[in-house]
Amino acid sequence: MLVATWNINGLGARFDFLVHWLKARRPDVVGLQELKATAENVPVEALEELGYHAAVWGQKAWNGVAVLSRQPIEEVQSGLPGEEEAGARLLRVKTAGLDFTTVYCPNGKDIDHLDYPRKLEWFDSLRDYFSGSVRADEPAVLCGDFNIAPTRLDTHDEDRLAGAIHHTEAERARFQGLLDLGLFDLYRELHPDTVKFSWWDYRFGAFHRNLGLRIDFLLATRRVLERVEQVETDRDYRKKKEGLIASDHAPVMARLVS
Repeated sequence: MLVATWNINGLGARFDFLVHWLKARRPDVVGLQELKATAENVPVEALEELGYHAAVWGQKAWNGVAVLSRQPIEEVQSGLPGEEEAGARLLRVKTAGLDFTTVYCPNGKDIDHLDYPRKLEWFDSLRDYFSGSVRADEPAVLCGDFNIAPTRLDTHDEDRLAGAIHHTEAERARFQGLLDLGLFDLYRELHPDTVKFSWWDYRFGAFHRNLGLRIDFLLATRRVLERVEQVETDRDYRKKKEGLIASDHAPVMARLVS
């Protein structure tokens, strides 16, 4: 079984690119972020033709998350409790034998911006929510764009960026707080020393110069980790395909044994 997470940076702009990827990689369950679309604007029938059920928690022009699955989907939670003002950033479902949650975590903008303490509060709410609702002995996945580079291996320039947004001790402590609930960073578990990114700025030739960050994660309980055969960042889908413009994020995928 192939599970994945991907910030597609706008469903309207990227739907044909998404279809291209779905046909090429044929994932079983996908968490999507930054749809920038409401549920009414998601081409559900086109997804069904490709063999996917869809659950959507959308928002016009901003945010928005979705889960696509080859199996029926049971929606569990739409939106992070207590953080409604932050927008459509969390969708939790049951599908394919998994408790599967996709999140689009706040960016924070800058450490001097009002959005930065709000980002930290949002992560506190996320941890509080999962600490009471996800059991470590169940097969659960928490995936998405976390907008945090947890360690110096996850950024192209730790010496310069340490203490800046995505790189602060407070953000990294929040990420560790999620792992402390009994979750594992699947990519890092299989690749403990590898420097490989999932996001590159559109500007400055960042992708070709590999000036990126690893901010997109598949976190999971031990029940899932024990099934993992392979985890990879699908860097090839950060490139243009047949004239279609890619997201600034690459998909992250994990292959699980049945």
